[in-house]
Amino acid sequence: MVGAPVRSRGLGVADGITLFRAVLGGGILALAVDGGAVWTLVFLASAALALDLADGVVARRSGTESGFGAAFDMETDALLILVLSAFVALGLGPWVLVTGLMRYAFGAASWLAPWLRGPLPPSRARKAVAAVQGVVLVVAAAGVLPVAAATVLVASALAALVWSFGRDVLGLWSAARPRTARAPRSASART
Repeated sequence: MVGAPVRSRGLGVADGITLFRAVLGGGILALAVDGGAVWTLVFLASAALALDLADGVVARRSGTESGFGAAFDMETDALLILVLSAFVALGLGPWVLVTGLMRYAFGAASWLAPWLRGPLPPSRARKAVAAVQGVVLVVAAAGVLPVAAATVLVASALAALVWSFGRDVLGLWSAARPRTARAPRSASART
């Protein structure tokens, strides 16, 4: 089939980029736990976010897109957001953790409600909201904004994330609901 993604037996270049992002995430986690230099954490997180733009482009251009690569990318993103939200929560409060835990709560909910495992249509809005989370958390982690401004910024990003997840949940629920057959029109309506 022309244009079909190439299936490789090992990690492709795009997967290698995602793996490097995961390693950066480990470094960010270590810095966050150890209370390491904030600017090093911000630099590594910024690099990981920038590389997140590259892995998908590389996979599409090389024809090596795969379900594994997409899942690997998504889980790498989710872990980075969790680590950043935990770090930012130290300064803004535990409510920030909701941002990092949202993906994991959705996954746990899908064990109880299998209809949440349904396929989601591609969405630029979903991708944009996810990207905004990382950028906002890095800005908040850098401490360049007053606490009040950082709080409003992170809360606004969280509101967008809740909207995005809510939209997807409603879409999956709507797709999973049984369709009721329409009653046939009565022939006696003509008389």
